[in-house]
Order: sequence, then structure tokens, then C-alpha cells
Amino acid sequence: MGGASWMTLLLATACGLIVGLSSVAAQVLVPFAAHLAPEHARGRVVGNVMSGLMLGIMLARPVASLVADLWGWHAIFAGSAVGMALLAAVLMRLLPDRRPAPAVRYGALLASMWRLLCAQPVLRRRAAYQACMFGAFSLFWTTVPLWLAGPEFGLSQKGIALFALAGVAGAVAAPIAGRQADRGHGQGMTMFAMLLAAGSFVLGQAGTPGSPLALAALTIAAIALDFGVAANLVVGQRAIFALGAAYRSRLNGLFMAIFFTGGAVASAVGAWAFALGGWTLTSWIGFGLPAMAGLYFATQRRLAGVPRH
Repeated sequence: MGGASWMTLLLATACGLIVGLSSVAAQVLVPFAAHLAPEHARGRVVGNVMSGLMLGIMLARPVASLVADLWGWHAIFAGSAVGMALLAAVLMRLLPDRRPAPAVRYGALLASMWRLLCAQPVLRRRAAYQACMFGAFSLFWTTVPLWLAGPEFGLSQKGIALFALAGVAGAVAAPIAGRQADRGHGQGMTMFAMLLAAGSFVLGQAGTPGSPLALAALTIAAIALDFGVAANLVVGQRAIFALGAAYRSRLNGLFMAIFFTGGAVASAVGAWAFALGGWTLTSWIGFGLPAMAGLYFATQRRLAGVPRH
């Protein structure tokens, strides 16, 4: 590899690191919105914010593919940079100041996170549920483009991008789940979300591979999976934000770190499973993740002095 190639690789790695570090802004906004919302409307507010966040996650890949196909890959980077700069200016002007008191040093905040994880069983449970659910989500969206691009379906990059756009419909779950959680139906929404996610992988096996029926089943499965994952996420966040106003951001940070780890692991497992056993093995593993979450959820008992979440 030549010197220019190494420089390009290093620059791309540095840019990726900066993008990754700056993306935490989204996770700062969620507990901030929860802090501003009254208790009776917290689920709805978190649901609305998460709806926008999930829309961004689900739209990112298909929109980037379509834009790159029309105007080249430079266009998506330039457009994203301009959009983020404008958004930063708007947020700086409109968001109110919040200065928690008493101020705690950053090192002490980091050191306290392990203690929080050990002391909060609701956080541990909700993080485990969402790690399985987001794992199923990541596994599906890592492997389904490979399945659709294969000889059975033979979809182009544009066709796969249009398929992914259909999954965006699942983002409507976030505000619905938030409202249900505000009404005290968080437990029912959690079980429904897990059943929906597990069932989506069963539905994804319907029809002869490559047939219109199989493609329609996969499309509905994608919407159902995205709906279940988004719903469980919002209900989980509402539950952990109720644990204490003083450390909501730390609770959210732990929650996100655990379930994104689940997503990363499942994504790698999905690529391995697809190479080894195709869509069938991948679907069985995908089914198993929300099924495990459901079994763990079924073991939940009322904690002493703590309401069920």
C-alpha cells in the first residue's frame, strides 16, 4: 500500500472517530428532553424525540444509497455537513441552559457509573432486553441486504434502498409506546414488542425465496421488527428515567452502551451466520434474541419498594 493510500486510510479513520464521538449529542438530547418534560408526559416526550432519532437511523442507509447513486458519494457528506451545522445553530439558539447543582467532576461521574449499574436492577434488566432487541435489529439489517442482493431476489442497490425505506414505517412505534407507558401499560408494550420482533423473523421465512410473496413478507417483517425495537426502546428509557433526575444522563449512557454492544455483537454474528447457513440460520438466531429477552422478562418479579417497569 502506497504512502497516499495510507494517508487516506488514516484520514478516514480519524474522521470516523470524530463522527463517532460527536454522535453522542443525540444521546445527550434524550435525557435533556426527559428533564424538561413533566412526569405525566415524559413517555410521550421521550417517544417523540426517539421517533426522530429512529427515523434518522432507519433513513440513513437508504437515503445515502439513493443520493450516492444520483450525485456521487461526495454529495451525502457535503449535505450532512451543512445540515448538522444548521441544526447546531438552531439548537444553540433555542435550547434552554441547564446547569446541574452541585457540579460533579467528570472523573467522579465516570467512576460512579459502575456503582449505578450495580445499584439499579431496572437499568440492568431494561438494558438486557434492549441489547437483545437491538441485536435482532442489527442482525436483520446487516444480512437482509446480502439476501436481497443474492441470486434469489437479485435486487440492485437502488432496490435494496427502497426496501429499507419501507422499514422506516416502524418508527411510528416510538410516540405510541411513549403514550402507552405514560398510561401505565409499559409491561404490556414490552411483551408485545418482543413478540412482534420474534414473529418478524418467522414471517421473513414465508414464501419461496425470490417470489413476490417472499419479498412482501420480508417488507412486513422489516416494519414489524423496527416497530418492536423502537417501542421497547422508548418504554425502557421511560423506565430508567424514572429512577432519578440527578443521574438520568449517566443511566442513559449505560443503557445505550450496553444495548449498542449487543447490536455490534449481533451484527458480527449475523454476517457469520449468513455465510455459514444463509438466511435460514440467520433468521433462527434473529428469532432467538427477542425470544431470550421475552423469557428473561417473564422472570421479572416485583422488586421490594420499586414499582415494576
